[in-house]
Amino acid sequence: MTHIITSLCLRDSGCVEVCPVDCIVPGVPQGDHPWYYIDPDTCIDCGACVPACPYNAIFPEHDVPAAYTAKGGEFISRIGLTGHYEGANDHGVKVVLDSTKQLAAGEVVDLTADIKANYDYFQSGPGYKANDTDEAKSARG
Repeated sequence: MTHIITSLCLRDSGCVEVCPVDCIVPGVPQGDHPWYYIDPDTCIDCGACVPACPYNAIFPEHDVPAAYTAKGGEFISRIGLTGHYEGANDHGVKVVLDSTKQLAAGEVVDLTADIKANYDYFQSGPGYKANDTDEAKSARG
């Protein structure tokens, strides 16, 4: 089993720092892959990434909620959304996302589609090659 980073991810990068097997990579290009991804074949399911995420975006695969109820104020980041988010990652590097939506308290969101997106990122997407891009190096600070 693996852990899944969901669309609640706002690219903080703290999860990358604590992963003992270096299986978490930033989505690149960010416009196509707006959050971070965990390699399901390398993840040892230790869970170190879960408490490192300030956005509570990481779940064991079998616990990714089909009906996540927002507390209010959270953002989701998905292709096709038109909201804007600005913040900073774990290293103080500015994060700007233009495909977000701020969730209202009580709003229910299905995060299970993020499971397939995570697997696809490594099976047919950039995968570890993303680490070699200038965009990924910049995100790490």
